[in-house]
Amino acid sequence: MYPIVTITDHCRKCYSCVRSCPVKAIKVEKSYTEIIAERCIGCGNCMSHCPQHAKVIADNVAVTNEHLSSGEPVVAVLGCSFPSFFHHCSPGQLSAGLRRLGFVEVHEGASGVELIAGEYRDAIDNAKLPLISSHCPAVVDLVERHYPQLIENLVGVVTHMVAMGRFLKQVWEGKAKVIYISSCIAGKFEVQAEQTKGAVDVLLTYRELESIFKERGIDLATLEEEPLDGKEPHMGRIFPLSQGSFQAFGIEADPLDTEVVTAEGEVNVMGIIKDLAAGRISPKLVDLRFCYDGCIGGPGRNQALTEFSRRNLVISHHRKRIPYRTSQAYLDAAPVSLSRTFADKYAKLPTPKAGDVKKILHATNKFTQKDELNCRACGYRTCREYAVAVFQGLADLEMCLPHNLQQLEEERGRLIEKYELAKRELDRYGDEFIVGSDRNTLEVLDQIKQVGPTPTTVLVRGESGTGKELAARAIHRYSKRNDKPLVTVNCTTITDSLLESELFGHKKGSFTGAIMEKKGLFEAAHGGTIFLDEIGDITPKLQAELLRVLDLGEVRPVGGTAAKRVDVRLIAATNKSLEDGVREGWFREDLYYRLNVFSITMPPLRERVESIPQLAHYFLEKARKKLNKHIDGIEERAVSAMVKYPWPGNIREMQNVIERAAVLTHDEIIKLGNLPLAFAESYAEEAEDVFDLRSFKKEREPHVLRVEKKLIQRYLADAGGNVSKAAQLANIPRRTFYRLLAKHGLKGRTIRAREEAED
Repeated sequence: MYPIVTITDHCRKCYSCVRSCPVKAIKVEKSYTEIIAERCIGCGNCMSHCPQHAKVIADNVAVTNEHLSSGEPVVAVLGCSFPSFFHHCSPGQLSAGLRRLGFVEVHEGASGVELIAGEYRDAIDNAKLPLISSHCPAVVDLVERHYPQLIENLVGVVTHMVAMGRFLKQVWEGKAKVIYISSCIAGKFEVQAEQTKGAVDVLLTYRELESIFKERGIDLATLEEEPLDGKEPHMGRIFPLSQGSFQAFGIEADPLDTEVVTAEGEVNVMGIIKDLAAGRISPKLVDLRFCYDGCIGGPGRNQALTEFSRRNLVISHHRKRIPYRTSQAYLDAAPVSLSRTFADKYAKLPTPKAGDVKKILHATNKFTQKDELNCRACGYRTCREYAVAVFQGLADLEMCLPHNLQQLEEERGRLIEKYELAKRELDRYGDEFIVGSDRNTLEVLDQIKQVGPTPTTVLVRGESGTGKELAARAIHRYSKRNDKPLVTVNCTTITDSLLESELFGHKKGSFTGAIMEKKGLFEAAHGGTIFLDEIGDITPKLQAELLRVLDLGEVRPVGGTAAKRVDVRLIAATNKSLEDGVREGWFREDLYYRLNVFSITMPPLRERVESIPQLAHYFLEKARKKLNKHIDGIEERAVSAMVKYPWPGNIREMQNVIERAAVLTHDEIIKLGNLPLAFAESYAEEAEDVFDLRSFKKEREPHVLRVEKKLIQRYLADAGGNVSKAAQLANIPRRTFYRLLAKHGLKGRTIRAREEAED
């Protein structure tokens, strides 16, 4: 398992990890950033700098518990910096706590420092090349993965952690598991490395150990002290301090010496490695640690304490005499191999050509050197480095902040322009959004003008397609809130659970998929109007929540405990009888009375016959603009047919019929033949004895269609609904018969069923 894990749901692509990663081992995916294992050096910067804690250490608590419960002996080794983390208890109490967990022995990692001290002195004495210390796993990974030309400069000695692991494995003859406890994240990488694996079974961080104590209910400060095991270390205990390695190894260091130097922290380490790779410096030994302040400043440090407090704790531990239990096995133990080899792990990325970089820069509106701001918001030092990363698949174009701001500004300009156009259209059309001059329409318009300026809740009733949403928009336009948003919600198109979240919002983690906090539509409509279409379809639970909003003027997000005040004017619409709902129990009576303060009923189109010609020409104008087609008008017979048609689909059906006719017409006028057959039949039945002698063709057309349809129905009935047989009886090709069926909207089996029903 890779030691650093990304919790993708937490990542917000802020690029903090990219900015903090010294080797750019971060790949930007569509919705999160991911660590590139082949490039990562385990420094832990991405975890320390992530504001959302999306980068975390792979948890080894479960593995540790498995080892402790397996029945095999398990030995604990405390990292050199442990006194700076477990400052609230003594080393003896920590030893007692570890034994309660099931560890058979507790050792200090400082003993491992003293094991490798002699190897370092010998390496310096025999050095022929500038040496780089190898006791920091992050530095080793940095060289192996990014500066393989310096591999031969690494001191061929294991870290004190691996040295201690090998030593314990030898004493226990391989029968014990070794768990090393440290603040070093890079150590988790070293445990899995090919050259060092097997020495230590698990690296457990101080925080992970602390969580195990809490889980078991062990309070270290209340325990009786127990001695530690193995050989007691001395100078090895100051190894975690800044420049402590030289004193621990017994190497004399002079601040003015340029042959044996030390450096700590990302900036200093990266600088020296680059100097060595370029041949600008050639000291005898460079002692490097990637963490600032030495090992007491690692990513797993106790952040509640300052550097000085942590340093003092380590020094105090070094000066104290700690109870130890040293068995003869450790005194008689033979030396172990402390050497190691290194491998070239360099992962080569594709190198772009100059044209590739230029193309990427142009995609982010960087056409001249002046356009390259090098702001580092993306995480890269220069725009050209960023362009190279985009080419290599590590970054994407969305990471460029100046480019995004420029796009937002351009989009803002476009939105302002669209807003001005829409506003002019609203001012131009006025009441024409609800078209009609019949008495019912005028009465509705009068009611809208009366209730619009008030804050009153309005219930708009009417059949589907009568224009209830248009009425709601007109009410909002006449209200004193018309400069605030009008939010519309169709209650039938969203499931119950999602509708509650849409209306009232939700808290992060309140349900599966709620990865972030969301503001509800009632909050979004604050100060304005919300229109709930088909209010009769909401469930009793939502009815209760809606009643709360109307009564108290506050909403409570899903998963939340605190209510939020909202100032919203409510307009609801329904095509159902809410009175029946109250009687039958599917609609709350108290909510009905809160909604039915002012009711407007939209008349069906069949009751607005006087306005049908006006509506027909209005929708023709809209269809003409939409289709970009020149159409002069609608012939009189077509208008007459529309007047006589019952319009079960109301306004919505009429708009669709006009648009379809506009598509079908080949002339500059919509004719009766361009309308669906139902209109021609209706017209023919009404005008059966009235003829227009000026046009034989026009008068014949509807009668022919009616006769044609009846003939087809007869053939199908005689054939028992079998289309092939009906075509034979009619003596026409089957494909032709199918086209006639489609023309008249008929189906073979339907005809047969109808005939049987009539019999």
